[in-house]
Amino acid sequence: MSKYVFPKALKELRIHFSQSGPGSETIKTFLTKTYPALKKNNPNTPILIREALGIKPVAYARFEYGQEAKADLSNASDVATTLKELIERR
Repeated sequence: MSKYVFPKALKELRIHFSQSGPGSETIKTFLTKTYPALKKNNPNTPILIREALGIKPVAYARFEYGQEAKADLSNASDVATTLKELIERR
């Protein structure tokens, strides 16, 4: 995921986190800073961001042929590295 360019096999990235949960602060900060670069470098890949009260931060990557991978972001100190590992896990 160099410079936030996703592989062609990635069809969708979904990120779920809590509006007020303490474990969601790092993901909120990461998205605030990097979402414009993510979208600019991946204009055809949907990046879905969902906030809900009281949930653990989680990221889902959907690949071709319906394959999915999941990563827990609640203890992720480096969100970029965790997302990169998630996307390359396929």
